[in-house]
Amino acid sequence: MKNTRKNELAVCGIEAVKALAKNHPESIRRFYYDDARTMDFKSLFSSLASRKVPYNKVEDSELEKLSGTVHHQGVVAMIEQPSIPHLTVEIADGWLHRKESALLLDRVGNANNLGAIVRSAAFFGVKNIVIPLDEAQSSVTTSSYRVAQGGMEYVNVYSIRSITKLLTAMKGKMIRFGTDVHAKTTADKIPTLCENKPALIVLGNEEHGISDEVRKNCDYLVLIPFSDDPNATRPIESLNVAQAAAIFLYECRNLSKK
Repeated sequence: MKNTRKNELAVCGIEAVKALAKNHPESIRRFYYDDARTMDFKSLFSSLASRKVPYNKVEDSELEKLSGTVHHQGVVAMIEQPSIPHLTVEIADGWLHRKESALLLDRVGNANNLGAIVRSAAFFGVKNIVIPLDEAQSSVTTSSYRVAQGGMEYVNVYSIRSITKLLTAMKGKMIRFGTDVHAKTTADKIPTLCENKPALIVLGNEEHGISDEVRKNCDYLVLIPFSDDPNATRPIESLNVAQAAAIFLYECRNLSKK
């Protein structure tokens, strides 16, 4: 939940807040918890006290009000509303130098899906996620933070104005994969197709998938095969975008070591 008056964002959920407290305790402006979470954050309290950051034990109803959700899990940390940095040429050049792959989201609109994608990216060691400055694209919210289960502290989220311009700029530098249920190439071919280059995986909107313009600017379109049985029928057309992301990220996990 965003506090527009104070330009703050509520981070809730035990794993999300633990990761925040471990990696970026200096970003916490205010801290609230219930009685059951006292011991979980006892070591944090000394740090907050030394910086004169208020921390208070409150009732469940107050935590719900602060976070805007019943899924706060007994703890809420208020941080400054994250500013998503713009992806610069220098940052992208760093990816290429380190052979780091990246995810590019083409208007993934659900905050929970964004959070789940961040969680998988952190798990598989893919540090870079790019989102367009588009009202159809979800940004970093209380929900995405919570669903990421601490993953927000281990990935870098960047913004761009034009997906097409980024794809064009990465031509010949990264292998650009568009995810498409009608593709002929399967996800397990990603490591082979990348050779010695990092991958740029484009994940599409939950309802419409990747745009036609994105398709035209990809080196390959890839899909997740639903069955090894040639006689099987497809009961569901596709996976949820966050589930699909985990599979594509699995295939990218060791590309930087090649």
